[in-house]
Amino acid sequence: MAFVSFRSRLRAFQTMRCDPPEPSFIADLEFLENRDLDLSVRLGAMLGLNALLITIGTHPISASPGAPLSLDAPTQPGFVLANLAALLPLVISCFFALRAMLLGEEFDADGLEGDAALRQRLFASFIRSIDAQARLLYHAVRWTIAGGALNLMLWGAILYIKIM
Repeated sequence: MAFVSFRSRLRAFQTMRCDPPEPSFIADLEFLENRDLDLSVRLGAMLGLNALLITIGTHPISASPGAPLSLDAPTQPGFVLANLAALLPLVISCFFALRAMLLGEEFDADGLEGDAALRQRLFASFIRSIDAQARLLYHAVRWTIAGGALNLMLWGAILYIKIM
């Protein structure tokens, strides 16, 4: 992966600042920054929830013998493998959340003249980043729901086998 210098973006921002920005530009930029921050908070919460669900999902394997939800690997290998498989959607959800958090508002200022063109490119990069983060958050939520449902069904199956 090639290293991309931040200098060109800094020069673009300096060009935009030469003329005092109009209040509408500042309002639009603040709106996009708030939406970006909102998505970052949601993605952080989703990542925290996934970590909690993965910790809870490993409980049947790590529970002490004799606990209602404990599994014994030598005698119940199918349940142990199913438990590990039920964690996979949660790991996939973590991947989507982390990928979304790593997105940035990258834009190329080459060939653009004047602050109006640079501002338009800045807005376009913000919107592209926000759309990509929202799409990845959508996938993360869906995978979390699937993983949570699988773990609940597995817990129900474990309890059913232990009761019967």
